Amino acid sequence: MKVGFYAGSFDPFTKGHLQVVKTASALFDAVVVGICVNPNKTRKHDRRQMANAINKLFKNEKLNNVKCITYDGLTVDSAKEYGADFLIRGLRNSSDYIFEEGLANINSEISGLDTIFIRAGSYGAVSSSMVNELLRNGRDVSAYVPNEILPILKK
Repeated sequence: MKVGFYAGSFDPFTKGHLQVVKTASALFDAVVVGICVNPNKTRKHDRRQMANAINKLFKNEKLNNVKCITYDGLTVDSAKEYGADFLIRGLRNSSDYIFEEGLANINSEISGLDTIFIRAGSYGAVSSSMVNELLRNGRDVSAYVPNEILPILKK
């Protein structure tokens, strides 16, 4: 059984993230989406509430081989704990690739896990930071965020 581990802060989880998960779900027997703590970012939305909403989304989308968890520590350690064969990283643009390639090299060195890059597709311009900026300015973000995530953002 092939397991992929898709890590991120997902603050919030966007339609671009969902596109990556849908593709990964078709490629792997099981996908674990891990919400991590990024010490360089201040969370805007509670990660356990986000994980619950994401799991509801996966159920509604019939992504039965995907689950969302929260974790602390190194991504590679959690990925191994869940039996991952590969790390999954989403790409929106060439700037993402440059950053992600460096991260993939380090992760491979310290864990032996290779990284699979999956494009965010038509949602490549959508970032969590952009969604949060729109929210701060009172704008509607429903075009960029799955319906199951919207209630968390309104709090």
